[in-house]
Amino acid sequence: MNAKQIKRLVPSSTIGIVGGGQLGRMMAYDAKRMGYDVIVLDPKPNAPAGQVSDRQITADFSDITALRELATQSDVMTYEFEHIDVELLSVLESEGYAIYPSARTLRMIQNKFVQKTALKKAGIPVPDFYPVGSLDELAKVFEKLDGKMVLKSCTGGYDGKGNAIIKDKSQLEEAYQMLSGYELMAEEFVEYVKEVSIIAAKNHEGIVFYPVAENTHKDSILIHSIIPANITSDIEESIKDAAQKVVKEMDDYGLFCIEFFVDAKGNVLVNEIAPRPHNSGHYSIEGCITSQFEQVVRIVTGMPLGSARLRSACAMYNLLGCNEVDGAYYIEGLENILNMEDCHFHLYGKADTKPQKKIGHITALGETTSEAALKAREALYSIQVKKIREV
Repeated sequence: MNAKQIKRLVPSSTIGIVGGGQLGRMMAYDAKRMGYDVIVLDPKPNAPAGQVSDRQITADFSDITALRELATQSDVMTYEFEHIDVELLSVLESEGYAIYPSARTLRMIQNKFVQKTALKKAGIPVPDFYPVGSLDELAKVFEKLDGKMVLKSCTGGYDGKGNAIIKDKSQLEEAYQMLSGYELMAEEFVEYVKEVSIIAAKNHEGIVFYPVAENTHKDSILIHSIIPANITSDIEESIKDAAQKVVKEMDDYGLFCIEFFVDAKGNVLVNEIAPRPHNSGHYSIEGCITSQFEQVVRIVTGMPLGSARLRSACAMYNLLGCNEVDGAYYIEGLENILNMEDCHFHLYGKADTKPQKKIGHITALGETTSEAALKAREALYSIQVKKIREV
């Protein structure tokens, strides 16, 4: 463990967040509500998190001077995404600055091959995977994986970027050339029946697990999540057992989202781990006693973990940019959502949109997941993303 106990920080101590996107924004909301000061670092001026924080340092994530400035002005640091130079965070840790989760954890997670290797070694179920260093090696692995696989860049990928699904030999060269220049791995294509995820929160006192979310993706982008997932109690126990092993393997403090595939036989396989709040956990803002974002604040400030109990069945739908708008935008029809009981709208403060860009989400609560999902869909279809016309 990188520390025996996190130092307890009372308001108005300062939390530094590396990353100024929507995850940082929602962390900052809860931190400010609880009385903490917040500083964010992001290269884009007036970033979503910067809009609701005490201060934004506008600089590149690889700027060690800016990172050190953030560290010196914060009592503790965390991050909202994992594509950060881990060596720079290690330098700051060596200088005595507190960062949760640690640079060691980030180093393991941000390389998918290293991550999967550590999980497999720990006896945690994962899809078969192999390193790939040439087109010839890729062809051999393709045969070994029965002609179906996912080629992945080991670092830097998100929302489907850096991935290529290959189901025919004719696709091998194109996929390899598309991702050349990166360290690559080939992974078994899992014929899953469900994609699910669970969020685990860990501090020096213990672990809290959130309800299992059932997720639907399109083009590797999360479309919606239903909570609780429609799974058997046996599958739920398998997920929690695997998640417990993952957190033990992390041996660190923080919030971890663990994504799983569930196949037709009820087997669960770990897909990926994120050491931060996750899109599939947005429902927790209205759906749980303690949101995933408040939980991060509690963890990094050394406060007790909050209850992750589900208040009621719920559904979360992402609001994505549409094909007709590329640039400045506004939302038409918000009053329709505001007329719906227990339906909650979040807009992230992003200045521009483009097709498939995440700009907000809707969470609806209901007596059943079917009721919640119907309400969320109606809300989503009742609004439109419109282009702001230049005058």
